[in-house]
Amino acid sequence: MDKEKAILIRINGELRDLGSPAAPGDRVEEVYPHSPEALDVYRHSASHLLAQAVLELFPGTQYGVGPAVENGFYYDFLTARPLAESDLEAIARKMAHLARQNLPIRREVWSKEQAREHFRRQGQTLKLELLEEKVAGDEVSVYRQGDFVDLCRGPHLGSTGLLQHVKLLSVAAAYWKGDERSHSLQRVYGTVFPDARGLEEHLRFLKEARERDHRLLGKALDLFSLQEEAGPGLAYWHPKGARIRHEIETYWKKRHYEGGYELLYTPHIGREWLWQTSGHLGFYKDSMYAPMAIDEMNYYLKPMNCPFHIMVYKSSQRSYRDLPLRWAELGTVYRYERSGTLHGLLRVRGFTQDDAHIICTPEQIDDEILRVLDFSLDLLRAFGFSEFKIELSVRDPQAAGKYAGSDAMWVQAEASLVKALTVRRLAYQRMEGEAVFYGPKIDIKIKDALGRFWQCTTIQFDFNMSERFAMKYIGADGAAHQPYMVHRALLGSLERFFGVLIEHYRGFFPLWLAPVQALIAPLNDDCLPYGRRVLEELRRAGVRAELDARAEGVNRKIRDAEKQKVPYIIVLGPQEEKAGNLSYRIHGQGDRGKIGLSEFLQKIKILVEEKSQHYEIQ
Repeated sequence: MDKEKAILIRINGELRDLGSPAAPGDRVEEVYPHSPEALDVYRHSASHLLAQAVLELFPGTQYGVGPAVENGFYYDFLTARPLAESDLEAIARKMAHLARQNLPIRREVWSKEQAREHFRRQGQTLKLELLEEKVAGDEVSVYRQGDFVDLCRGPHLGSTGLLQHVKLLSVAAAYWKGDERSHSLQRVYGTVFPDARGLEEHLRFLKEARERDHRLLGKALDLFSLQEEAGPGLAYWHPKGARIRHEIETYWKKRHYEGGYELLYTPHIGREWLWQTSGHLGFYKDSMYAPMAIDEMNYYLKPMNCPFHIMVYKSSQRSYRDLPLRWAELGTVYRYERSGTLHGLLRVRGFTQDDAHIICTPEQIDDEILRVLDFSLDLLRAFGFSEFKIELSVRDPQAAGKYAGSDAMWVQAEASLVKALTVRRLAYQRMEGEAVFYGPKIDIKIKDALGRFWQCTTIQFDFNMSERFAMKYIGADGAAHQPYMVHRALLGSLERFFGVLIEHYRGFFPLWLAPVQALIAPLNDDCLPYGRRVLEELRRAGVRAELDARAEGVNRKIRDAEKQKVPYIIVLGPQEEKAGNLSYRIHGQGDRGKIGLSEFLQKIKILVEEKSQHYEIQ
């Protein structure tokens, strides 16, 4: 495909089909295949090609929606029988055939009645639903390629011949409009690129991502499990995973105490009154678990920790001299997520937030925001993340009336966030209209080893909760004032952050986090007593060590330890016992020679204290 040939145009900044008419004085720019905005159009056009292929292969199929999504596209179908992975090859062949035909893709404007009649004749009840729900006027935009017609605003590529580099990836179940009470559909996923090189690079990326999949590594390394029969979306931390969690929590608590925070522990359930007052029952009830009746009153599992922290605040009168208060909690919360959205540890129903609330006076807010911003980035760097994407979500300037809090509070809050980012010279993207109704916020996303960004830190103002609960402090003037309240989570949730860590490190964690830091592999049974003495010394020094006492050859022991991604494998034989030293290997790097036990322990201690990302000790 000629890279220099335009495939779309931009008229006054708006992406349009190639050949769209322009008025005199319009600013018209050509868009080429490798322009950043072109990829979504490739994806959307490929989803139409997918739908056309499925309808031709499986007559009677109904087609729902087929959007472009991150890294590809999908289309949802209501089929007579479930589609299987084995069907993808036939669908891909049909798509390639339609691409070779180079069918023109053309936009047409129909009356709503014309569209209604067309989809009625085709028996496409899903499209008829969309037509009635999504189209407000008397006209509707459709796109045609051959005999296939779909509702769509566009824009699209000019022909199917431009879709030469498509790959179908998987098929999964989905619910129509995300409603579990509605039709069960078949969702086919795919990806597309303008050229073969882009597709090949993406497929290599997907292969690497599969090899890093935290669900597979979690099972292989015996870190955690999800027990569907005992309740979907609820994580079980196995001993090795729990060791890592303990290290994360211990470091997190240490840093918070050093940072002037105090820790809270609050209940898992609360009376209905609490959630009515907080507003959760009015705005968030669909994401909460059903109530439980206790003493003829409704109680709810907590979806958030903040109302409990507010109750602690209100347990006594507060003065401006008491502020700021920085209260943190590793609090487990429960939120109902649709079963189709659950995804390993990355999307669960029960999770532990590394939550905190800062309650302060308006005069203190600038310092507190800067303080928590520094804290966030420093903590994330300790876990090996160095690249960040920062978003500042602010209110829609055209709809100021729909937000809680006074205009002056919003102006000051936004200024505090901007000031902190500016002082630290941090680039950020301003997201107008993306603030929740109760305050502006900063979101920090971390970049992993594959270049993917994951949402972790949120620094969120809240003008709503403090007012709902009538939070007050006595100022220097002797009068009662409403404090400012900031929600913040640094890691987000332990479950999701752990899943990200597994994939980032491919299960080979930094030494300070590794569940087993050293495995002792004696050459034979005669060396077991020396192995046990070394094990005792390692554990006494705080090293998480294990002894492989199996009646297996040392090569088998080394191979198994490598599979478990143990950082150090200590080999002990008669020579080591006689000299009082040890031979050691580093995971993936092979034999590193001999070293005295005391020196080995000293070097490991330094690496752990430094949160080092490497393992070499000589």
